[in-house]
Amino acid sequence: MKEVLWFCMTALLGYLLGSVNTGIIVSKVLMHGDVRKHGSGSAGMTNMLRTYGKKAAVLTAIGDVLKGYVSVLLGQWLFAHMLMMPAQWGGYLAYIFAVIGHWKPVFFGFKGGKCILVSAGGLLAIEPALVGLLGCIFLLFFLPTRMVSAGSVAMGLSFPFVAGLYGYFVLHMQGTELKLLVAVTAFVGALVLYLHRANIKRILNGTEYRFDGKKKKEADNQE
Repeated sequence: MKEVLWFCMTALLGYLLGSVNTGIIVSKVLMHGDVRKHGSGSAGMTNMLRTYGKKAAVLTAIGDVLKGYVSVLLGQWLFAHMLMMPAQWGGYLAYIFAVIGHWKPVFFGFKGGKCILVSAGGLLAIEPALVGLLGCIFLLFFLPTRMVSAGSVAMGLSFPFVAGLYGYFVLHMQGTELKLLVAVTAFVGALVLYLHRANIKRILNGTEYRFDGKKKKEADNQE
């Protein structure tokens, strides 16, 4: 019973931290509006940049990364100190629910962002090197296309493969440890792809927004 309670507590803390949506708070407190009523309707960094400018986007990015990072650290601490179980298990659990909270924030009508930065923040606490590897993949697709969504989709698609290969060859993970890493990153990667399904359609149609001063159509980007 004790284990179930701490499992639920870890998941709840991750979800509540994820639900503290930085983009919505910044847009309402500093810009006196709601970013979800503009552009893509997303509360992520890209829509903040397009709607309110660089300062709002930077604040959003910092907040989203930080809440993902803190969620994982709290999950790790709770499992290690309260359950005497592997810290990484608690980190994974909090990570998943922080991402879900960002997507469906309980404090903001269950309408949030597309989970890129909160995912990066959580991953920074789990294994920082993976952030760098995925960042390279993002740039590989963003630079030639000037589409943030293209880089984000590429990261989501490659996430479990990059994590699994890194875990096996670099961290020497095996068995349950490796399977958990792949399962968690597969879940997050699949969610990122799902949240970018409209972007994928526009990329294929050639109508996605590009950061080059040109729009073929009114298209929402992503977070």
